[in-house]
Amino acid sequence: MKQLLVRSEYCLGCKSCELACAVAHSPGKTLFTAIFDAQTPQKRVFVETNGDLNFPLQCRQCSDTPCIQACMSGAMHKDPTTGLVQVNPEKCVGCWMCVMVCPFGAITESPLHTALKCDRCRELDYEPACAAACPTKALQWIEVDRFATAGRRSWLDHLKEANIHA
Repeated sequence: MKQLLVRSEYCLGCKSCELACAVAHSPGKTLFTAIFDAQTPQKRVFVETNGDLNFPLQCRQCSDTPCIQACMSGAMHKDPTTGLVQVNPEKCVGCWMCVMVCPFGAITESPLHTALKCDRCRELDYEPACAAACPTKALQWIEVDRFATAGRRSWLDHLKEANIHA
C-alpha cells in the first residue's frame, strides 16, 4: 500500500503542494476556476518553516488514530476499503476534539465549521495532488519499502561523499 511520505531536506517551502491541494479540492479542479469559485478552496497540506527547515505536513494517518478515538459524533472514521482516516462532514458537530488531539496539527476548520483534513485526494482516485505538484519530490506517494530503500541508498551516497572529502 502506498503512503504519502516526506523528504523534508528536499522541501523548498515553495507551497506548490498547498496550491495543488486547494485546486484539487475545488469544484472545477483547475486553478483558473478555483480563483473565481464563490467559496475559497481549502488546502489540507501545510508547509511549515522555522527559517532553516521547511516541512510539508498533512494527516499522517496515525495507526492509533487519536482523532477517531476523540470524535464524539463518529464523523472521523476509517474507510473500510482503503483503511484511511476520513471525515464525514454531515456528522461533524464542530467540537474540535480531533483538532486538540492531533499530534501534528493536521486538522483544521472548513468554511462550513466542520473538521477538514487530508483525504489523500479521494476524488482523484487516491493520487495526491500535493505529491504530483512537488517540484523536488519532497512529497512522494510511494510504497513504504521503496521509500526506505531510497533513503538507505541516499545515506550510503552521503557517507561515500563524506569519505571522499575526508
